[in-house]
Amino acid sequence: MQPFMFVTDLDNTFVGDDQALVELSQKLSQHRQEYGTKIVYATGRSLFLYQELKESKNLLDPDALVVAVGTEIYLNGSQVPDSHWSEKLSAGWNKEVVLSTTADFPELVPQPDSEQGAFKVSFFLKEADSAKVLPQLESKLKTAGLDIKLIYSSGIDLDIVPISSDKGQAMQFLRQKWNFVAERTVACGDSGNDIALFAAGEERGIIVGNARPELLEWHHDNPREHRYLAKDVCAGGILEGLKYFGLME
Repeated sequence: MQPFMFVTDLDNTFVGDDQALVELSQKLSQHRQEYGTKIVYATGRSLFLYQELKESKNLLDPDALVVAVGTEIYLNGSQVPDSHWSEKLSAGWNKEVVLSTTADFPELVPQPDSEQGAFKVSFFLKEADSAKVLPQLESKLKTAGLDIKLIYSSGIDLDIVPISSDKGQAMQFLRQKWNFVAERTVACGDSGNDIALFAAGEERGIIVGNARPELLEWHHDNPREHRYLAKDVCAGGILEGLKYFGLME
């Protein structure tokens, strides 16, 4: 057995089947202890909402935590975001300009302070208003000289983040930092915002059995031999995939 880099989404992927989660966590913890495997959580949750989940589900401490749509990386339990990643995101980003531009759109309702970050500005936006607002907003922000992207999800949540911010690019950053080849890196997910993990490169991919339609559709349209569609759900599906790739017995 050799070390590998394990990257997983949390809600409805790593978390969702408590019994399988206990088994998977034990195996990962043992693998890390014996072989030096690295554990990474990549979640759309803010640090605040991640900590709530960690306590309620008694999650293993990860070696790295990617939160807030890939805009913050925390290493080894640190409460301070990794400065090298922050530096990478800062090109073409100006939070003050984002805030002054969005102030022109009354349809945008700011999310709570816990959901805002140095490289993430988040709003609630009603689906009925989104078709009109999103193109105008994107155009204005780009005219202001910003390299940003708009992530609109669940018909209500709008995140404005740097162009280079997503789970996949965060995974590549950590893989290079820790010197893991793609073949010894595995990413796990269940929904559309995990596509960035699976599209990043030649990393192994595990799509859990309870995956959402938008991810399944993308998977079928972009088949790859290094991606596995599990039958079992959540952590059970991850265990199934790790055995399939020979990363764990």
